[in-house]
Amino acid sequence: MKPWREIAVPHHDVLSGTFQQSEFAADITAVHMKRASLEYQDAAPFFERTYITEGMRLLLTQVAQRLAGKGGEPVIQLQTAFGGGKTHTMLAVYHLASRECELSQMAGIPELIDRAGLMDVPKARVAVIDGTDRAPGQPRMEGKQEIRTLWGELAWQLGKAEAFELVKDADASGTSPGKDVLRTLLERYSPCVVLIDELQAYVRQFPEGQQLSGGTYDSNLSFIQALTEAVKLVPTAIVLASLPESEIEAGSQRGVAALRALEKTFGRVQALWKPVATEEAFEIVRRRLFEPVRDAAARDAVCRAFADAYVAEGAKLPSETQERRYYDRLVQAYPIHPEVFDRLYEDWTTIDGFQRTRGVLKLMAKVIYRLWKDDNKDLMVLPGTLPLYDGSSRSELTYYLPAGWDAVIDRDIDGDRAETTELENKEPRFGQLHAARRVARTIFLGSAPSSVVHQSGIRGLDRARILLGCLQPGQASSNYTDALNRLSDRLHYLNSSGDRTQDATRYWFDTRANLRREMEDRKRRYNDETDVRGMIAEGMKRVVGAGSFFDGTHIFTPHGDVPDDSGLRLVVLPPKIWHSRDEVRIAEEAVLDYIRNNGLKPRYRGNRLLFLAADHGALARLNDAARIVLAWGSIVEDIKQGRLNVDLLQQRQAEKELQTAQDVLPRAIRECFKWLLCPGQENATDPKPHVEAFALNTSGGSLGSEIERVCLDNELVITTWSPIHLRAKLKELYWRPNEPAAKAIAFWEDTLRYLYLPRLKDREVLTKAIRNGAASRDFFGTAYGQNGEVFEGFHLGMGDVQLDDTLLLIELEAAKTFEEANRPKPESEPPKPHEEPLPRKDPPAKDDERSRQDPPPGQPKPRSFHGTADIPPATAKMRMIQLAEEIVSLLMTDPNAQVRVTVEIAADFPDGAGDQIKRAVSENARSLGLKIADWE
Repeated sequence: MKPWREIAVPHHDVLSGTFQQSEFAADITAVHMKRASLEYQDAAPFFERTYITEGMRLLLTQVAQRLAGKGGEPVIQLQTAFGGGKTHTMLAVYHLASRECELSQMAGIPELIDRAGLMDVPKARVAVIDGTDRAPGQPRMEGKQEIRTLWGELAWQLGKAEAFELVKDADASGTSPGKDVLRTLLERYSPCVVLIDELQAYVRQFPEGQQLSGGTYDSNLSFIQALTEAVKLVPTAIVLASLPESEIEAGSQRGVAALRALEKTFGRVQALWKPVATEEAFEIVRRRLFEPVRDAAARDAVCRAFADAYVAEGAKLPSETQERRYYDRLVQAYPIHPEVFDRLYEDWTTIDGFQRTRGVLKLMAKVIYRLWKDDNKDLMVLPGTLPLYDGSSRSELTYYLPAGWDAVIDRDIDGDRAETTELENKEPRFGQLHAARRVARTIFLGSAPSSVVHQSGIRGLDRARILLGCLQPGQASSNYTDALNRLSDRLHYLNSSGDRTQDATRYWFDTRANLRREMEDRKRRYNDETDVRGMIAEGMKRVVGAGSFFDGTHIFTPHGDVPDDSGLRLVVLPPKIWHSRDEVRIAEEAVLDYIRNNGLKPRYRGNRLLFLAADHGALARLNDAARIVLAWGSIVEDIKQGRLNVDLLQQRQAEKELQTAQDVLPRAIRECFKWLLCPGQENATDPKPHVEAFALNTSGGSLGSEIERVCLDNELVITTWSPIHLRAKLKELYWRPNEPAAKAIAFWEDTLRYLYLPRLKDREVLTKAIRNGAASRDFFGTAYGQNGEVFEGFHLGMGDVQLDDTLLLIELEAAKTFEEANRPKPESEPPKPHEEPLPRKDPPAKDDERSRQDPPPGQPKPRSFHGTADIPPATAKMRMIQLAEEIVSLLMTDPNAQVRVTVEIAADFPDGAGDQIKRAVSENARSLGLKIADWE
């Protein structure tokens, strides 16, 4: 596809940059005085570049019919907004009436005459009364004749000195001629056209109650009334008068009063004028700025490509782009995109002073001139194409805006120092398309007028319309969407409403720096070691959560404040102690420092610590996210306290931005703290511990659950342990030929301390492993004490054991040997005749209970039982359990028995008991309810 510059060539005055000067020549008086440029002075060139709009067609038809004596309105008032095309329309009437060429040489006129049902339009005399060209107190000389009034000017233009004789006395006295005199004047010199432009500018100059050479205020109003009445009586005469629509154009209060009086005078005739429609503006601009398109096929191919691209994007673009007729709009507006016209005519023409036709022409002429000079290769001229970096083009727009917009454009929108240019230089995918600048230009064109005209309701452009102003066929819309998101985060004068992740969000520029600039200034104030670190710590508390996997989580805590106990603890290292695949030294040294030291004391239980470290690559983004939360938080607080004066919209924006920043911070923490560091040691003889790093999945569930998963999958923490692994460690490190037993509690303490031992989640994991192993005869035996080669409380194959300070784990072969040596020998001789059998421990069966308990007849029954036992302190727990099961439980089998159990404890301390032991025993005795608990 060809760019617009190869299909639509601008006119010479546009290419040479002289368009503005020629536009100023578009003046009705300049044409009448033969001082205008060729394209305005001669009828043929004028109509060649003129598009006959619907309003102009109706007006020219009325004029043609009136001049031909076939009807038509005698008086027509042209009253539209500033720049509505009144002057151009009056020029068309002027050339139609006073042409010096044939009608066939005037483009568009023959068809108009045919549609009006006329064979020809007679030439007519034309009188031009320009209110800005005359002064009420300054007569004009025509040779020796002095012309003082409007009616004198009218007569002179229609018939020179001969016609002036009809109104000579009225001109000299400054009084309005009567209707009959004016009727005679018009009849004698008809067919005629009277063009009156800017009349209120003339009338408003008359002082109240004073007469000037041009008459008085009232005499001029009387003249206009008489003229409108007289022209009705002359079938081939017509009066066209243009009046401004707004009071601002009328000027002072005197001008407004003159405008209202003239409106009342002309109000008898309904205006036939219709303002220029946006679609008509397409053709007006095209004809005035460009030569006729010679390669229609190339133009149609480009427009079809745009239409197809819009359909492919679907809901991402405004709904009208999905309609078939949008292709027709593209063709009509080519090479300027319809969106440019929509923004100019819907938004910019609401500004007082911006002319609907001439203002658009002047702007687009400068735009086309700069783009042509810069060899622009866009397929069409879109809103995103506007060269706001060019001072002339920019001034044409900022002239109508309040002060301050030049700074906005230089800082945020376009230019060598703009944020958009800097972003494109850093991001090649944006730079190739100038995506950031195109997005900013589009937003500016569609939102800047709202800084002047405060329209109620919606402000700015939505994403769909921004995309429409930038996208060209063959380009990915995501580039512009991404650029918009990036600009939303960094531009100082760009405002937005709603959730920026939603399509309904609207964007606009304003001369007031948005709160984002204040935020950017504030976030540089905060210190990394204090403010930023504290904010990250608060966010980390929410991210890690209060899970039950670790007994404690210590965020940015120095090693002196991390307890040295049996609890499994996660230590989150400060951000400055980061880790990366290429640099492990910083974090590794910190981890080893933690497991060796507990403040000024050595750490004894270093195998209970795991560590979480930040990734160096994501640290900058995390610090920035924390600074943004701090900055927005301070702004919201200052607004609440009245220290920052903002409007309601900005207050809501600040609160919304704070919430967004608070939502982003946990995600940034999650993505940054991705390294789980685990200290370890190969074996007991390895002199140097090492640190192993495990990468966490940052896109999964919560951080706590992800750490738990990594710990379990890699056996960094063991929650379920098999007896076979316990036996293997005991065999490797604890059992010796002459020492076949090891204390279970010593093994537990060692797992807390030594990095080469497994890291059990808690003591219960070891207890379950011991019970499972003790219940089997395949792993080890248990005992609760050892006296020489005798194991007290020995068991092999009994799992009901307690992990305490006395529990011994015995090597399997040694346990079997001890069991065999202590097995009771079978009795080889029968008992002696009168020897009583040993009492049995089991309770008697019910069928022989009475026969076994009852003594022989005549012998009295025993009525009480007393028993004492000396229990070794080392096996007190086991022996007391045996007494309870084998003695006390048997006594309790008799329901009538009254059983009392008294425990007597005596302890002697040759050197005296320590205060700690005394205090602990006394407190336990009270809580257990001992009757006697005395110290001597």
